[in-house]
Amino acid sequence: MTLQLTVPNMACSACVTTITEAVKAIDTTAKVEADPKTKLVNIETQQSETAIKDAITAAGYTVAS
Repeated sequence: MTLQLTVPNMACSACVTTITEAVKAIDTTAKVEADPKTKLVNIETQQSETAIKDAITAAGYTVAS
């Protein structure tokens, strides 16, 4: 499953690293592409959208609906 999420408070490459690590903590095979300029995160994962959003939120970021 591929998700495209908007993370408004993602500001830099360190944010991208944190978000990537949060996603990979629950799905080690996930592919994560994030762009701080557009605030978009594309994730290819086997986990549910809810689980991915929860992981990103737990890492300290907001996921826009």
